[in-house]
Amino acid sequence: MGSQIKGPTRTETAMAAIRQRVAAAPGTRLPSIRGLAEQLEVSKSTVVEAYDRLVATGEVVAKPGSGFFAATRTRPFHLKDAGPQFDRAIDPLWIAHQSLASPAPALLPGSGWLPGDWLPDDMLRSSMRSVSREQGANLTRYSSPKGFLPLREQLARRLNERGIGADPGTILLTDSATRAIDTICRFLLQPGDTVLIDDPCYFNFQSTLQAQRVQMVGIPYTESGPDLDRFAAACIEHRPKLYLTTAVLHNPTGASVSIGTAHRLLKLAEAHDLVLVEDGISADFDSRPMPGLAALDGLDRVIYVGSFSKTLSASLRCGFIAARNDWIEGLTNLTLATSFGTSDLSAQITCRLLTNGHYRRHLEALRPRLARAMAVTTTQLEKLGLDLWTRPEAGMFLWAKLPGELDSAEIAKCALEKGMMLAPGNVFSVSQGAGRYLRFNVSQCADKRVFDVLARCMSRSPGRAGLD
Repeated sequence: MGSQIKGPTRTETAMAAIRQRVAAAPGTRLPSIRGLAEQLEVSKSTVVEAYDRLVATGEVVAKPGSGFFAATRTRPFHLKDAGPQFDRAIDPLWIAHQSLASPAPALLPGSGWLPGDWLPDDMLRSSMRSVSREQGANLTRYSSPKGFLPLREQLARRLNERGIGADPGTILLTDSATRAIDTICRFLLQPGDTVLIDDPCYFNFQSTLQAQRVQMVGIPYTESGPDLDRFAAACIEHRPKLYLTTAVLHNPTGASVSIGTAHRLLKLAEAHDLVLVEDGISADFDSRPMPGLAALDGLDRVIYVGSFSKTLSASLRCGFIAARNDWIEGLTNLTLATSFGTSDLSAQITCRLLTNGHYRRHLEALRPRLARAMAVTTTQLEKLGLDLWTRPEAGMFLWAKLPGELDSAEIAKCALEKGMMLAPGNVFSVSQGAGRYLRFNVSQCADKRVFDVLARCMSRSPGRAGLD
């Protein structure tokens, strides 16, 4: 049997609950020991220990005869303190560090991007040269508040082709989809608010939300989208402000929300006054425009974000937000306040690739290549006994269940020792309920060593007993 991942202790859970109150209302009186023990359903001694530790770090002030108060001084914020304490093999931030810092020869089937030789390097160089030679190109000045207008015009056209009714005025450029989501959260949320996310979901959603100091509630994800019964129950119980999802070619599962689920989801959002944020970063991987939430909603309750980091270049740092007019104005002001706009240089290069046909030709070659890699990787994983959660119609991710009682965190540790980075399931699961799953990036699985290392680690895992 694989080793179990230890969750937070009762004292750590109590400390996290107190920290949330401190962040939400500095200087205010905190609950009594008895009151907090009843709220959290823990012993009074657990609460006493939690308060003692926080007094020692200066986060809480103890006033004899008056109780405990939230400290008013500014305390450095550390993401690792904002959520559960993970084993390194399933710590999202540690996984990100490992995948980005890995040396070039490393095997990266757990990464979230295409190999360098799959990206249009020559096209990028050509567009950079063209922009640099163009009279009137902005190489030195700040951008306009919403970003480079010609690119916003191209994005509006492309979104309308997918059924998302946008115009250049309802689009705000950002330097990535992650920055777009961060800006939206700053705009709509306050510390302590609740956000619904898929379980599993793209692991960086969790880190982004932790940085906003909000509560996350995971909704089980199915092959047709979020579990709507659980979604409705969470809306009633937690009164969330926002739902964050990838509706088309979901990360990590590769599934896409069905039309029926999307319609019911939008009705639930309306009934509970919930804003939906749809990350469309993978939409260009499929040649058939699958309707997501924004296409059905008309950018009324849905905010749509995207970027070109997966399909074109992670170095250009070019993303966008599409939302209704009254929200775009506030988001634009927030972007100016926090970053003073975006890079016109990146926007001009991206726009050139969209308008000269290079990006279209690149996608036309990329999609069938991904499909071939998907077929090969599927065959290899099934030979090793892994069970695919679904068979995606496009994209680059496969969500696969290990056989027997194998623990994906243990497999990932073994693989890392052999120079291969895997993405174990609980990296993506807020409930930590995906311990037997791995996410595979099919574009990074061409090297036969990927499956050789995986096979060796599976054969040596303590959980192999379930296979014999």
